Amino acid sequence: MVAEPGGPEDQKPQSDEARSAFLPPTGVGRRTSASEDDQPTSEFAIPAGLTTEPQGTGSASGSGSGQTTGSGSDTIGSAFAPPRTYSAQHSPPAFTPAHGSPMIRLTKEAPWQDRMRTMLRMPVAERPAPEPVQKSDETGPAVPRVLDLTLRIGELLLAGGEGAEDVEAAMFAVTRSYGLDRSEPTVTFTLLSISHQPSLVDDPVTASRTVRRRGTDYTRLAAVFRLIDDITTEDVEVSLEEAYRRLAEIRRNRHPYSGWVLTLAGGGLAGAASVLVGGGALVFVVAAIGAMLGDRLAWLCAGRGLPEFYQFVVAAMPPAALGVALTLTHWSDVRPSAVITGGLFALLPGRALVAGVQDGLTGFYITAAARLLEVMYLFIGIVVGVLLVLYLGVQLGAELNPGTRFFAPDRPVVQILASMALCLAFAILLQQERSTVLAVSLNGAVAWVIFGAMARTGHISPVLATATAAGLVGLFGQLLARYRYTSSLPFITAAIGPLLPGSSTYFGLLGMAQGNVNAGLASLSTAVATALAIAIGVNLGSEISRLFMRVPGAVGGANRRAAKRTRGF
Repeated sequence: MVAEPGGPEDQKPQSDEARSAFLPPTGVGRRTSASEDDQPTSEFAIPAGLTTEPQGTGSASGSGSGQTTGSGSDTIGSAFAPPRTYSAQHSPPAFTPAHGSPMIRLTKEAPWQDRMRTMLRMPVAERPAPEPVQKSDETGPAVPRVLDLTLRIGELLLAGGEGAEDVEAAMFAVTRSYGLDRSEPTVTFTLLSISHQPSLVDDPVTASRTVRRRGTDYTRLAAVFRLIDDITTEDVEVSLEEAYRRLAEIRRNRHPYSGWVLTLAGGGLAGAASVLVGGGALVFVVAAIGAMLGDRLAWLCAGRGLPEFYQFVVAAMPPAALGVALTLTHWSDVRPSAVITGGLFALLPGRALVAGVQDGLTGFYITAAARLLEVMYLFIGIVVGVLLVLYLGVQLGAELNPGTRFFAPDRPVVQILASMALCLAFAILLQQERSTVLAVSLNGAVAWVIFGAMARTGHISPVLATATAAGLVGLFGQLLARYRYTSSLPFITAAIGPLLPGSSTYFGLLGMAQGNVNAGLASLSTAVATALAIAIGVNLGSEISRLFMRVPGAVGGANRRAAKRTRGF
């Protein structure tokens, strides 16, 4: 190797042992600045080539010290100093305000249904800290007993026809009031479950309960709501033992109306519905007799253990048979269509339909599908019973006229009174408290007035008029329920009775029995559209009422959160 001429350093051997590992390789120029050993730097120092803006007098280095502004290397900053873009007068919304963050309190600022819906639609991490209302022992609440009490309360509500969202809200209210804030209830058509996880490192405790039997008793439903309201109220102390005792009393209490009173109420409902569609006094009596016969036959089938489908088939036959018999006897003063329509009013499952559509609109699709499937089976049972009788009547030569219209336009006062009587009988069938009967009757009368004014005077589509009237029913029912801190079902279900599509259903079945399938299907489609309009209108009216209600802790009228999607994706 030939070395270039130069100084003495160039004559040194270029072996690996003589070269330092920290020397730059051949061809790379040396840095002219001092080495790191001579000028040690800090990891917090500003990198070379980065310049800083001069600080104002309000910065941490210049306020109150008289220091001049300079670069970041000349001033001393604190880790607790606010950023330079921060201004006390114009603080960004990300900082906690001086008065603190608003907190949702479990007090009587709003009904517990709305408070718990707000909680349920929050993620678990965003829910406010628990505020146990009821006192517990020093060792903490008995988790299995609280979960069992919660499931029993949810079972009564679900069996009574309450919507899935309201049942979940009630279950969450009970667990939260006893200090179990990390609980997640789940409600389906026949299964209730709830899971509680004490902490992130503890195993969750899960319990479930199956709803075997369903029954309609709104008096019992109102009593359960009062129990939940007492549990969630700070002014009333309800221990676990007291809650179990009151729940046992609610289950043991007898229905307010006996079986024969319910049979008479069913007859009154059918008679009032027949007058509502143009019948007279004789039609009222015949329709009432047919409905009472059908009700007694249904009770007999229930005692024999037959499913509910066959009970509806049997219950639909007597009113249709009486209507066909009147046609065969050629009584000119009696409208057979009004008799059959009145009997259908007493059988149409309006309560289950409203609950099913409500569950679907609130996101409980499994429960909604099961409820709507139940409605479909019950409706098919009614169709089978009426079609059998109508087909037999057509074969015997009965001249049934499918051209009769839905209501007589010349008797508004009689129809309003008939609608009130129909709601009264419907409320008795639902085992409602006597204090709510008058309110629901007036609500039903208002609904019929709105429907008659829009469909008759305004010549608006009957489906749209039905939806509007049902929306007002839901709105008024929700306001009455919030005023009394109870369920909205007793103020809504009976009030939609005059709006049920009994006439469209009858004419659709008659057209199919006479062989006119197209006209029959068209009329049945109108009946289905009317039923959906009732259910959607009731739910929309309830949601509109919540838009104007104050939710605790909400700012600017914000309401409970709902699912957000972007065009189906």
